[in-house]
Amino acid sequence: MDIGEIILISSRLALGAAASFLAIVLWSKTRDVAWMLMVVATIAAYAETVYSILERFGLAAGARIMVGGVPLASLILPNLPTLLYIVAFAVMVARKVRTR
Repeated sequence: MDIGEIILISSRLALGAAASFLAIVLWSKTRDVAWMLMVVATIAAYAETVYSILERFGLAAGARIMVGGVPLASLILPNLPTLLYIVAFAVMVARKVRTR
């Protein structure tokens, strides 16, 4: 592993941890569904970052459920944050349309 990979991994972990920490702080302050979905999406994005780093180091190579030759975790984790953001934005749009 060269210095570039170490910097990449360190920056992803540090920035993801900061975003997750602030998301958890926001979670304790709000009960709005859209914001809570965004918080969960941020935490899921950090979980995907940690999982991908563990995979890179060979530590996440347990029993895997495969879907079409792709591990299920590798299929769900990268797409889960985007799906949660879509739902959060849809909730916000529906709320704005309903109030008009």
